[in-house]
Amino acid sequence: MEFIQSDLLKSLPDQFFVSLVKKIASHAAKGHDVINFGQGNPDQPTPGHIIHKLKEAAEMPGNHGYSPFRGLQSFREAAAGFYFREYDVELDPETEIAVLFGGKAGLVEAPLCLLNPGDTVLVPDPGYPDYWSGVAMANAKMEMMPLLEENDFLPDYGKLSDDLLAAARLMFLNYPNNPTGAVASREFFDETVELACKNEICVVHDFAYGAIGFDSHRPVSFLESPGAKEIGIEIYTLSKTYCMAGWRIGFAAGNKSVIQAINLFQDHLYVSLFGAVQKAAAEALSGPQDCLVELNRLYESRRKVLIDGFRKAGWDVEAPKGSFFAWLKVPDGFTSEQFSDYLLENAHIAVAPGSGFGPCGEGYVRAGLLVPEDRIKEAAARIEKLGIFKKKQ
Repeated sequence: MEFIQSDLLKSLPDQFFVSLVKKIASHAAKGHDVINFGQGNPDQPTPGHIIHKLKEAAEMPGNHGYSPFRGLQSFREAAAGFYFREYDVELDPETEIAVLFGGKAGLVEAPLCLLNPGDTVLVPDPGYPDYWSGVAMANAKMEMMPLLEENDFLPDYGKLSDDLLAAARLMFLNYPNNPTGAVASREFFDETVELACKNEICVVHDFAYGAIGFDSHRPVSFLESPGAKEIGIEIYTLSKTYCMAGWRIGFAAGNKSVIQAINLFQDHLYVSLFGAVQKAAAEALSGPQDCLVELNRLYESRRKVLIDGFRKAGWDVEAPKGSFFAWLKVPDGFTSEQFSDYLLENAHIAVAPGSGFGPCGEGYVRAGLLVPEDRIKEAAARIEKLGIFKKKQ
C-alpha cells in the first residue's frame, strides 16, 4: 500500500541542494575526478579543544538523559558572552537567546512562529533556498528583494513600494551573504532598523558567515545597530565559525517575543540537544579563538588562489568580500545551469548554478572555497584548457 503525501509536503519547494548533491555524486560514480565547489560544507576539522570538551562531557552521566527543553544555561550564557565580547551587544540568556538545532532550523521555524496564511515575507534574491521552505510551510506569500551587483548585492529599499512594505510582516537578510559573498555596513543595518520599525516588520538576519571577512574587514552584526533587538533577531550557527556543521547547533538572539515564540514552537518538537554537544559548543564560544584567525587566513589564501587562477584562465571574476563563497558570472551563451553542467561534464568541476538561489541568480554560479589550494589550481588549469574564455594578456 502506498500512502499519499500531505498537501503540506506537496507545497514545499524542491530541495535545491539535494538535487545538486545527487548530480555530483552520479558524475563521480562514473569514475570522474570531480573537484567539488558546489556545497557549503566546511572541509576543516572541528578544533581540538572543542572535541576534547565533547569527550569529557560525554563521559558525564548527567548528560545522558534529556537536557532541559530550552537548552543548558551554560550554553545560553556562553552565547550571550560571545556577543558581548565580539560585538558589544548585551543579551539576556534567559529571554533573548533560543538554542537551535543548527541555524537552518531557526530559519525555517521563524515564519511558522510568526506568520499566518497569506502574510507577506520579504526574501533576498538570490538567497539561501531554505528561507523558502519555512515560508511555504506557513502558507505565506513570498516577495523577492533583488540583490544586484550595481547595489553591491544589497536590497534597494527605495524600490520597494509603500504597499509592499505595509503588507510585509517578516524580512530575511543574510550578510556576509550566501551566495554572493557580499557584506553589509553598519549604515545599511541602521537603515534596515529604521525601515522595519516604521513598517512593523520583523527582521531575521542570518549571520551564518559572521566570522568570515576578507581584507581586514570585520563582518557587522545586525544587533549592533541601535533598536535592532526591538524589531528582529539574528541567527548564529557554529557550523561555519567553528567547523561544526555536523554537530547541528546554533542559536537565535534578539527580540524577546520572537525568542519566546521559537522556544514555544520547539517545546512541541524537541527535548533540546545532547548535553555534551551543548557543553562543547559553550567551550567553542567562550574558549580560545585562535582557530578563527587561522580559518580566516585559510579562506583568504584560497580566495586569492581561486581568483588569480580563474582570471589567468581568462574568466573575469570578482573576489568575494565575505563568506566562503565566490559568485562568478557565466560566459555569454550559457544559462547558469547550462554552464554548471558544462563544467561538470567537460572539466569535472562542480559549481552551484545561480538560478537555484532565485531568479536574480541567473547568470552566475557559486563556488565554495572549501577545497585545498592544489585542487583549486587544478580546477583553474582545467578551465583554461577548455578554451572558452579569451585570456587576458
